[in-house]
Amino acid sequence: MTKRTLQNPPSILPLYLRAAAPMLPGASLLPFVPGGGGEIPEVELELAGVQAEAERVAAYARVCGFSLRDTLPPTYPHVLAFPLHMAVMADGGFPFGAVGLVHVENRIEQRRPIAVGEEMTIRVRPTKLKPHPRGQTFSLLTKVLVGRQIAWESTSTMLRRGETDNTDANQVSKPFHGELDSDRGSGWEKELKASSEWKLGGDLGRRYAAVSGDRNPIHMHSLSAKPLGFPRAIAHGMWTKARCLAALEGRLTDAFAVDVRFRKPILLPGRVAFASTGEGEEIDFAVRDAKRGTPHLEGRVAPLEAKTEDGRK
Repeated sequence: MTKRTLQNPPSILPLYLRAAAPMLPGASLLPFVPGGGGEIPEVELELAGVQAEAERVAAYARVCGFSLRDTLPPTYPHVLAFPLHMAVMADGGFPFGAVGLVHVENRIEQRRPIAVGEEMTIRVRPTKLKPHPRGQTFSLLTKVLVGRQIAWESTSTMLRRGETDNTDANQVSKPFHGELDSDRGSGWEKELKASSEWKLGGDLGRRYAAVSGDRNPIHMHSLSAKPLGFPRAIAHGMWTKARCLAALEGRLTDAFAVDVRFRKPILLPGRVAFASTGEGEEIDFAVRDAKRGTPHLEGRVAPLEAKTEDGRK
């Protein structure tokens, strides 16, 4: 595995331009542009000396519904790691562009709360491709360390639509409306009683993009979402996860794991219902369409114990 140490956070805009470049005919032939097929490279990026800025954390908390505290919202390290995610996927050795990828699953392990202003080291590496009924998936593995201690880590699983091991690399993908075949009958379905409804404005994708840096066109506007298979802009999966954890904020322990599956995307504007279990250490929760009951997100929170980088508790 190739390990690269970065001196500064990567700049997002140039990375997005490189990530989108494979959509232009012939661009993937250029050595600095991702594309051309093949396997995902074995690479790990590391960025030390990362500190969250209080004003940015506060802006993020407002968009996602978290209360203002002296510790980071549990999803905020994902925002800090996002430039490294983009740097991995915008590298010339990456087999395809990042624009149009769909986030289908996410796991976060918060080993302990991270204080605003604490100095962190962030490491990101991708996994190999796996076949999926709708194409192929891979994951971005992230670790956030404070000193030697792993304070936070995550697995973000991404879907590249339209290609599997049994399809031609040049096959054009069919329009995608968000229903993941592998999710049906997954055992995650539960009859949870809705406790609240959230009205989501048409500008939610742009507001979340402003505080997270995630400006994937599928979230920004219907004009940029339609060419990628969506009838309108869709809410960020990580906003939905963050909003759920904000709703559960008073019930979370200092150390916990939270797994979610993103089901049918939330079209913007929209209205959704949030539901969760009311008792026990493990909390099941879900977000569904407020009228039709269509599942958008299903998740579970469970307590964890802290551990060091070498795995010791």
